[in-house]
Amino acid sequence: MIFTALLIAFPIGWTLYLSLTDAKGSVRSPKGFVGIENYLSILSDLNRFWPAVLRTGAFTAGALALELALGMMIALLLWRPFRGQRWARTAILLPFVATPVAVAMMWRLIFEPNIGFANRFLSWFGIPAQPWLSDPTTTLPTLVLVDVWEFTPMVALILLAGLTTISEDVEEAARIDGANAWQRFWSITLPLLKPVVLVAVLLRAIDALKTFDLLYVTKGQGGGSFHEAETLNIFVYDRTFKYNDYGLASAALIIFFLLILVIMWFLTFRRRGAKL
Repeated sequence: MIFTALLIAFPIGWTLYLSLTDAKGSVRSPKGFVGIENYLSILSDLNRFWPAVLRTGAFTAGALALELALGMMIALLLWRPFRGQRWARTAILLPFVATPVAVAMMWRLIFEPNIGFANRFLSWFGIPAQPWLSDPTTTLPTLVLVDVWEFTPMVALILLAGLTTISEDVEEAARIDGANAWQRFWSITLPLLKPVVLVAVLLRAIDALKTFDLLYVTKGQGGGSFHEAETLNIFVYDRTFKYNDYGLASAALIIFFLLILVIMWFLTFRRRGAKL
């Protein structure tokens, strides 16, 4: 426990220290104390920081909503026994076990505007080529779809584990009382599954907020001056390794860290309320 505490506390403490200094250039350069100046500078950045915050929220909300909906449908389909159920459960996990960087490279090739399979597939139906990763209006939705493809199996697996704990007697009693499939799901299955749904939301929300590899690998095609794929992680990465502005980057990281803590607290509070 001491080792884990130190492993977590030292990076956070060092980042907090850097956020209060004017650290720039070389990591060995002298650092002067500037107080909350970096925080004020970050919070007043309307050109890149706040748009990055909005993109982070939009990416997380879009991915989470689709993954919950699709994950629930897949979990319900795999809940009841059928021939080949084990093979089906194994097959849906294949996107999830792939390396995120490899997944990002694969989809970047698929969405390549000239030789990518996505536009070639559309051409078979007479649909014009789409600027999947090279247009500000399509870049973020495209990346959301890629994230959904990769992480929906994780949500489905969590929900499926919750479904297996629901007694069949409850469903059978509702069926005898004349409840149809939708009524049984809405009034019985979903309320009993609510704590598990909140766990899935908590895990995926935190993970989606921290997404970096998918966005960084694919934003090469969606770069330019629009920064259409720039979330908070990409913003901090550029500030740190492109501009060597460690003070500002550290301040942005602390703000991001506090944002995740607030979301975790809110979802944990809702989870406890669901249990009560």
